[in-house]
Amino acid sequence: MLTLTKSLFALMIGFIITTAFGLVAIPLLRKIKAGQRINVYVETHQRKSGTPTMGGLIFIIPTILATIMLIITNKIEFSVNLLIVLFVFISYSIIGFLDDYLSIRKNQNEGLTQIEKLLLQFVVALIFYVLYCKYTTANSILEITALGIKWNLGWGYGLFILFLLVGTSNAVNLTDGLDGLAGGLSAIAFVAFGLISWGSYWIQGYQDMGIFCFIVVGSLMGFLVYNTNPAKVFMGDTGSLTLGATLATIAILTNHELSLAVIGGVFVIETLSVMIQITSVVLFKKKVFLMTPIHHHFERLGWREGDIVKVFWIAGFILCLLALIYGVWL
Repeated sequence: MLTLTKSLFALMIGFIITTAFGLVAIPLLRKIKAGQRINVYVETHQRKSGTPTMGGLIFIIPTILATIMLIITNKIEFSVNLLIVLFVFISYSIIGFLDDYLSIRKNQNEGLTQIEKLLLQFVVALIFYVLYCKYTTANSILEITALGIKWNLGWGYGLFILFLLVGTSNAVNLTDGLDGLAGGLSAIAFVAFGLISWGSYWIQGYQDMGIFCFIVVGSLMGFLVYNTNPAKVFMGDTGSLTLGATLATIAILTNHELSLAVIGGVFVIETLSVMIQITSVVLFKKKVFLMTPIHHHFERLGWREGDIVKVFWIAGFILCLLALIYGVWL
C-alpha cells in the first residue's frame, strides 16, 4: 500500500512540474525558432509546420528533477538499477536532443546521420551492459515461460541489449507522427512496467524503479496537456528515443524482455508496417499500405487524426492488460 501511495504521489509530482514547466518551455522553443519541418507527403499535416519540436525536454527535465527530489527527501532509494535506468534515460535524451538540434540548424528533417546515431546508441548499450553485468544479479538467459524455453545467449546478450534499445527507441520514434499518439501509448506502457517492477521483488530497488515509471507517467500526462490535438509542441527525437530506450531498459532489468513486444505492441505494428512496405516496394514494386507508418494509412483512408489516436490508445491499453494478466497473474 505504501508503494502504491508513493507511486501516486510521484505521478502527481511529475504531472504538476511538467505542466508548469511547459508554460515556460513552449514560448522559449518558439523564441529560438525550434520549429518542426513537416513531411511534404502528409498533406493534412502542413498546417502543423513550424510547431516547436524538442518538446521531449518538457517531460524529461521534470522527470529528472522529480526523481532527484524524491531521492534527496528519502522517499526512494538510489539503487544501481535506478542508476542504470537514469543513465539510459539521460543518455538517449542527449542523443535525441543532438538529432533535433542539428536538424533545426540544418533546416531539414535529418540531424545526426544513421551511422552517428547507431554509434552513440552502441556506446550507451555497451556501458549499460558493463553496469548490468558488474553491479546487478544479471544473467544472459532469455526465457519464454509459455513455451518452457530458456536460452543462454552468453556474450550475445550484449548485442541483444543493443537490439532492444535501438529497436524500441526507433519504434517509438516512428509512432510519433500524430498529436498525442506516442506520448499516450508510452504513458500506458510505463504504467504496465511500473506494475511489473513492483512485482519484481528479486531485483535491488524494484519498488524505486516502479515509482520512477510512475514519475514518467505523470510527466507524460503533463506533456499531453500540450501535445494532444491540436499540438502546441512535438516531442521530437529528444522525447521518442528516450521513451523507447527507457522502456527497453526496464524490460531488461525486470527480465520481461519479451513482454515488451506485447506491451509495446502498437509500436511493433507501426515498425512492421514500414518494414513490410519497404520490402514489398523493393521486391514487388507494389505498396501494401497507402502510406506508412500505418497511422498515415488510416489518415489516407479518411479517418480523423483524433479518432486514429483514440483507437491506437485503446489497442495499446488492451495489449498492456493482456501482458500484465499473463506476466503477473497467470
